[in-house]
Amino acid sequence: MPQAAICIKNLTKVFSGDLGKKPVKAVDALSLDVVPGEVFAFLGANGAGKTTTIKCMMRLLFATRGTVGLFGISNQSPDAMKSVGFMPEQPQFYGYLTGREFLYFIARLYKMKKNEQKIRIETCLDRVGLTGRADQRIKGYSRGMMQRLGLAQALIDDPKLLILDEPMSNLDPIGRKEFRDLILSLKEQGKTLFFSSHILSDAEIIADRVGILNHGKLINTGKLKDLIQSQTTSIDVTFVLAQEKLKKLNLDQSQIVRQDEKNLVQLQSEKEVQTLIENIIRLKGNVVSVIPQKRNLEDIFMTEIGG
Repeated sequence: MPQAAICIKNLTKVFSGDLGKKPVKAVDALSLDVVPGEVFAFLGANGAGKTTTIKCMMRLLFATRGTVGLFGISNQSPDAMKSVGFMPEQPQFYGYLTGREFLYFIARLYKMKKNEQKIRIETCLDRVGLTGRADQRIKGYSRGMMQRLGLAQALIDDPKLLILDEPMSNLDPIGRKEFRDLILSLKEQGKTLFFSSHILSDAEIIADRVGILNHGKLINTGKLKDLIQSQTTSIDVTFVLAQEKLKKLNLDQSQIVRQDEKNLVQLQSEKEVQTLIENIIRLKGNVVSVIPQKRNLEDIFMTEIGG
């Protein structure tokens, strides 16, 4: 069993309430492991506690209780952060700098050698699609361009682990696809990616595993394909059979939908499907297709959070 890239145990964050109000528990005894090399999507509605959890991971907030380990090192150790690239939900920059100047500033913070700086900066600019705008002042950037620059600074030191808070929230559909492709290319390089999102379609495309957070509690986690495969709602069977023989199938005739010469019926169990197929073959009919209908990630998410 490989050492976890992220190991969170009983993480709890309580904010003291305003005068006369009760304290707010933003994260409630959260425990979670992320293995090296996987893409993990941290899902939840706005206010679920995703950003608070990430800020505790990055030491931008102090947890009330619990621990966070990064590749076996406590996140309280400066050494733990050497392997991490972080992109906050709403990156803030010095507007009077150009994108390239800002990345040189970040490279110097990392104490990167001068001969490495140019190579890393040009590589990161190219990866996030900002090469053509690199010499424009940041104050003239759109929100989507700022998201791209935020990812570039997270990549500048070639980290093993990337923690991204809502990385695709300000991007148009083309930009989101480019980000998804970039995340998958980083995974191919062996990097671990942990990102929060409320855009479920993106998570469904790129995540290996997901965790669903609701009111600070982790209410479900697992491999995406397992979650979806376990959520078959019905099975559609399409077949061809002479109309006068349909009554011999022992089906409620109101269940059968006629589509030209084809018939469609929706069943609830594999046993029903098997019986139907045997009867169709016995009556000299032809089975065209058998298609399980599965809930997608959005369906699962809404069920889990009670939506």
